[in-house]
Amino acid sequence: MKLLLCDVGNTSYYIFDGNNTYKKEVELFNPASITEKIYYISVNAAVSLKLEQLDNWINIAKYVDKTHYYETMGIDRICAVEAVKSAVVVDAGSAITVDVVKNKKFEGGFIYPGVEAMRKTYKNISPALDYSFNFDLDLDIMPKNSRDAISYGFFKTLYSEVMSHNLPVILTGGNASELQKIFKNAIVDEKLIFDGMKQIIKKAELC
Repeated sequence: MKLLLCDVGNTSYYIFDGNNTYKKEVELFNPASITEKIYYISVNAAVSLKLEQLDNWINIAKYVDKTHYYETMGIDRICAVEAVKSAVVVDAGSAITVDVVKNKKFEGGFIYPGVEAMRKTYKNISPALDYSFNFDLDLDIMPKNSRDAISYGFFKTLYSEVMSHNLPVILTGGNASELQKIFKNAIVDEKLIFDGMKQIIKKAELC
């Protein structure tokens, strides 16, 4: 069965129609314009209040067995975890979340600043550190210039922690393709969260 799914973020609605993904801005999009049944998750509290008034928008977060997770874990992270069997899931958005899954069991995870947030952090330390990151950096070579030095400081720690778990790496989120240059053997899966949503819907027998 074809499902209409939506992942609501802080600034956008990400909608998947079974074939294609498209984005609508939170400030401009009227969710009532969709009259079909649509299953969603949301990390945006203001949007969630609006969607609760619409009968055809179904919040699947209510159907998640949270005994497998911790209370404050974001529903987007939970959906990504639900989609995999054994892997390290790296969701590279405004924050970078890293979650470890072994044999369908959530082992834990951590949250790292996103690419843009970290770039601003270096800039706030000193205007002399206002560089874009070098995603083509060789992490086996110690840097000898400022741009590579901040890139190494950012990527080496993240890379070492992720790879220490000796599991396949799955990248998703807006900066996934860029991070694939660092995690060269990783798989980029832009629909990972939607796949997890489908798993939750199936378990809950919502359709």
